Amino acid sequence: MRHFPASQLIINADGSVFHLHIRPEHLADKVILVGDQDRVNMVGSFFDEGSIECDIQSREFHTITGKYKGKRISCVSTGIGTDNIDIVLNELDALANIDFETRMEKPEPKSLEIVRIGTCGAMQEDIPLGCFLVSKKSIGFDGVLSFYEGRDRISDLGFEKALADFIQYPKKAAVPYVVPADPELVKRIAGDDMLLGCTIAANGFYGPQGRVLRCNIAVPDINERISAFRYEGQRITNYEMEGSAIAALSLLMGHKAMTVCCVIAQRKAEAANTDYKPRIKQLVETVLERI
Repeated sequence: MRHFPASQLIINADGSVFHLHIRPEHLADKVILVGDQDRVNMVGSFFDEGSIECDIQSREFHTITGKYKGKRISCVSTGIGTDNIDIVLNELDALANIDFETRMEKPEPKSLEIVRIGTCGAMQEDIPLGCFLVSKKSIGFDGVLSFYEGRDRISDLGFEKALADFIQYPKKAAVPYVVPADPELVKRIAGDDMLLGCTIAANGFYGPQGRVLRCNIAVPDINERISAFRYEGQRITNYEMEGSAIAALSLLMGHKAMTVCCVIAQRKAEAANTDYKPRIKQLVETVLERI
């Protein structure tokens, strides 16, 4: 079993992990991740009365743990981007699988169930605003996975090469990676009333998603290329900003993870819905039922 010194695993004076500021006993085995820290309170509003055990906020990381119909669940806000996901996933895994007293890896690894609930933009004309879309595969434009051993082992190398060649991916950008969500979790959460797709997690909201304001982008027609791309009967359905690192790091760590988003923008139709909170609330309740 490995030992983790203070420079590798920073533990606060109160016994909590460095960024999230929660202790191991605060973490449930079922975890919902949301980007917006205020959305944590929306999730918590569905919890059984009087069941909330902790409500802790540090920077953009807001965590509550409670019960929904008797199921113990933690909800954590991540903020925006895969750089934050690198922090959140590593600290959740440490809370689950490292003894904070001895700093030793636990002999029996624990596998968490992790579901990200978010928003996204659709890349295909037949995907309507307001629908719920589960990322069966996540495509990382962020480069986070390349810092970890095992990158190629968990990636669909054929898919990523075909995609990079087809869309003329910028040569100086991090090579995209393609990783699957947990199939059992996808089947359970998606049921028969959600769409399944392949989702790009972009490392920015503007240029990396093909938006042009005052800076031109390296591949002007990148979104048209992305929409037209096909690989073994699969197409790219949507953009979001966190799912790739969640899927990839969870695979490396032995956790079950997936992302489901409400479509709030239609990139092909150049349409967006800013009044999407009622649909997000419905999505939260659905995930709580199925997780």
